[in-house]
Amino acid sequence: MRIIAPLFALALAAAPTLALAQTEPTRAEQQRIDRILRRTPLIDGHNDLPWAIRDDHGGDLAAIDLDRDTRRLTPPLHTDIPRLRRGRVGAQFWSVYVPATFKDLDATQATFEQIDLARRIIARYPRAFEFADSADDIVRIHRAGRIASMFGMEGGEAINNNLALLREFRAAGILYMTLTHAQNTDWVDSATDAPAHGGLTDFGEEVVREMNRVGMLVDLSHVSAEAMRDALRVSAAPVIFSHSSAFALTPHPRNVPDDVLRLVRENGGVVMVNFNAPFISEPMRQWSATRSGEERRLQALHPGDPDAARAALEQWTTANPPPPVTIDDLANHIEHIARIAGRDHVGIGSDYDGVSYLPQGMGGVETYPNLFAELIRRGWSDSDLAKLAGGNLLRVLRAAERVAARS
Repeated sequence: MRIIAPLFALALAAAPTLALAQTEPTRAEQQRIDRILRRTPLIDGHNDLPWAIRDDHGGDLAAIDLDRDTRRLTPPLHTDIPRLRRGRVGAQFWSVYVPATFKDLDATQATFEQIDLARRIIARYPRAFEFADSADDIVRIHRAGRIASMFGMEGGEAINNNLALLREFRAAGILYMTLTHAQNTDWVDSATDAPAHGGLTDFGEEVVREMNRVGMLVDLSHVSAEAMRDALRVSAAPVIFSHSSAFALTPHPRNVPDDVLRLVRENGGVVMVNFNAPFISEPMRQWSATRSGEERRLQALHPGDPDAARAALEQWTTANPPPPVTIDDLANHIEHIARIAGRDHVGIGSDYDGVSYLPQGMGGVETYPNLFAELIRRGWSDSDLAKLAGGNLLRVLRAAERVAARS
């Protein structure tokens, strides 16, 4: 997902520093985290770095040195290799996202361009990254000391209502597909659009079955609750939510209701918790909605003058600062999903480089140990932390591979 608000991002970047001393692991906690993550790869379900490079930096890889701290760039990034190493990341789903405004074959072409960009990122840094297309690949690459790199396609618009294109995307290395993004397609309802189909259409059900057959994970982030239920009814393989949180705690339409969490437990799937602050804090969700309304009002007051509208929004943001969002809020979502669906069905899907609003102490890919330290303080065992880190996703992927093998 890509919902960057540059003015707010600047304000947020300065906010976390006061909280870091309280959120960083102690030496004993860090040693425990390192022991867990040497055995089990930390797998993040969603990072939008490829689109951030394309959208904010013109797709120019020569201008982006991922071996250096990318917080120095304008605009800054959440991701670089030194910080991935400090975060103990073992595997990453790189999102090959394109905006929902891309339609038909334009979406298809742009998605293949994003696959190409992601492959070029991996090839440019062979000591850090290696492409992975299976659970065994992830484990092997992690053991070799590199970051396994998988592709997640964010939005089924790009298949252009054509199962042949779906198969071609799988052949190109797409390991999961989010059925839709911010808008409905002809065959599935989005969580953030007016319902048009009541969930999945008959063709949408065919898409899910074909994804099962070719070994592509069904990703239900961004789809409506009815579409979630339909896909869970149809899918023979465990599903994922690559970057979603708990609706019961923060009733954002992008989050997962409790009845669906129970269905995920029955299906064997995994919900990978999103770090986006409006998804994990109700006061922040309300503030974000108010800010969006103010942005539209200012644009209407300053037609044809975006600089004036931006300056006025900056003044409004200064006068109306966002409410604090903490690691505690994020951990609450993980624990809620673990309580309803079970600790076998929760994972991590940060949405780094796709959002601006992040909890204090979780401002980039170096900060995953802060989250693990909070869960250690809440009594999580090594076994359960390993499941959260990547064990649950590996189990889901292996189950999907078995379904594909017998199809």
